[in-house]
Amino acid sequence: MALDAGSTCPNRDGTRGFGGCAFCDVEGSGTGAVRSGTELAEQLERGIRRVRRRDAEPGVIAYFQSYSNTYVETARLREVLSVVEPYLADPIVAVSVATRPDTLSEPALECLSELSRRVAVWVELGLEAADDRILEAIHRFHTVDEYRDAVRRSQAAGLSVIGHAILGLPGDGREGARRTARVMAETGVEGVKVHNLMVLRRTRFERDWRAGELEVLDADTYVDWLADFVERLHPEAVLHRLTADAPLAQRLAPRWDVHKNEVRERLAAELERRGTRQGSLYRAPSNPAASGRVPEGPRAQAR
Repeated sequence: MALDAGSTCPNRDGTRGFGGCAFCDVEGSGTGAVRSGTELAEQLERGIRRVRRRDAEPGVIAYFQSYSNTYVETARLREVLSVVEPYLADPIVAVSVATRPDTLSEPALECLSELSRRVAVWVELGLEAADDRILEAIHRFHTVDEYRDAVRRSQAAGLSVIGHAILGLPGDGREGARRTARVMAETGVEGVKVHNLMVLRRTRFERDWRAGELEVLDADTYVDWLADFVERLHPEAVLHRLTADAPLAQRLAPRWDVHKNEVRERLAAELERRGTRQGSLYRAPSNPAASGRVPEGPRAQAR
């Protein structure tokens, strides 16, 4: 259940940049519910009702999705998280907080750690690409080392980490997909969300795409690169997402006639064709303590 807490981002307010990442729209890749006037508690209640219409006894994940949710004063973060308090355990079974590697202060981690004693807490960290040159080019404006440090500190606080990656970013290529998977594996993240590059309206990439300066992957190429990516992950990391998803009204490209379930089926078929599986090409880091906790088993569960 996606929630918009009305947060912002250091890549929009001038702390690191203006205008956001090249792929990110004005809603921070979220719902835009706060902009539309829907308060957080109301968003949560509506979401729970919607889930309960599908399942009488659901286990709900409260996903604070839009922008960088730890890029706020500690008092505000506590206020935001307090909204889930009445629903812990029933029906909320996990709280997932999306943020950037450079916005995880120690007070924020302490706040999340306190909540994790009552319910599973996942920190969703955007890496996107494991190459500082690519991160600069797409106006991400954090580094791979900052990502590594954020994973290490989050796990030290007892939190599960879900790393985010995008395949097909300009200049990254197939080897970039492999490199990003290796960093995800080396840092020992418990979960991974990966998707193909999308071009959304009101983004920097829209301008480049309309000018013919940006191409997106076709479905076959994406599945091929995705198989490379999955082969290099830790074998116990949970794959929470395998493809991008956005309303057609917002998405300019790609316009695949392929459902996300079909992407999963194609991936399984490609791995079977290769005779491989998740983690087949995983290589344990020579010094695990230097690059994050190697997971003993996934604590996160895909939904």
